[in-house]
Amino acid sequence: MAEYELQQFEVSRTESRGAVRKLLTEHAEYGGWELARLRRYPDGTRRVWLRRRIIRVMRTL
Repeated sequence: MAEYELQQFEVSRTESRGAVRKLLTEHAEYGGWELARLRRYPDGTRRVWLRRRIIRVMRTL
């Protein structure tokens, strides 16, 4: 089974959809992150979970 590193952060309700999309795109392109979950709360804030696969290097002889 694959192992993942997780990152979580909140985005305020004042941030536009375009700004959030740009933020997530930058994380994906430059950090190798993918969107695991995005939850929007009744007050308008968004909680974002990103994940990226942990690559373990196998030692060879």
